[in-house]
Amino acid sequence: MGLLGNAVVAIWNDILPEARSNFIEWHNREHIPERVAVTGFRRGRRYFADYATPQYFTLYEAEDESVLTGQEYLKRLNNPKPWTREVTSAFRNTSRGICHVAFSDGCGDGGFMLTLRFDAAPGQAKKLERHLVETALPPLASIEGVSGVHLCIVDQTASGIETTERRGRQVDVPRWVILIEGSWPNAADMACETLLTGGLESHGAAGPFAHSLYALEICRVKTGSLALAG
Repeated sequence: MGLLGNAVVAIWNDILPEARSNFIEWHNREHIPERVAVTGFRRGRRYFADYATPQYFTLYEAEDESVLTGQEYLKRLNNPKPWTREVTSAFRNTSRGICHVAFSDGCGDGGFMLTLRFDAAPGQAKKLERHLVETALPPLASIEGVSGVHLCIVDQTASGIETTERRGRQVDVPRWVILIEGSWPNAADMACETLLTGGLESHGAAGPFAHSLYALEICRVKTGSLALAG
């Protein structure tokens, strides 16, 4: 079972310790429901660090990139509610990318998610994508305990859209993202190690390679999304 759409918003962030409880309540009761309600959004998930920096990883899945650059979504971004303004002022070390899904395969959703962030060497993007999609990633989905493997390539232009919600905060934009879902942490770690020891640099990848492991805290699926994800 792959991701529920052809595009994602991937967000990493820390939160000030004194704001953590408020962040979780806001995210559970306002932010994720509000985002999943946007036309074309299919699912929202939040993960907490098993070992990771930053502490939190959030993944929103959408039908395609046009949903994530469309007026309905941008209107929500540019008109944040008071609770959103309060909570996001406590965000630190934030990275956010709007991505198209170049590869997605697996047997289901995992309770753990490993994220691997890296870049492509200049002029090597097509070579790297072909290697990952055709050779490197498909076998990882067959590793015992691995339930999903996904390649998400960031749209730098779309990710750089300025919004009211983000103004005044430093927000980094990742480049290439591999997501590995597993039933237990060691499975995701093993898949990542297999990938990194396979000579990615010789196929056009460029470091640094930032990998972090997260455990699922909450998931919200739009009704009908599972049926739509053919």
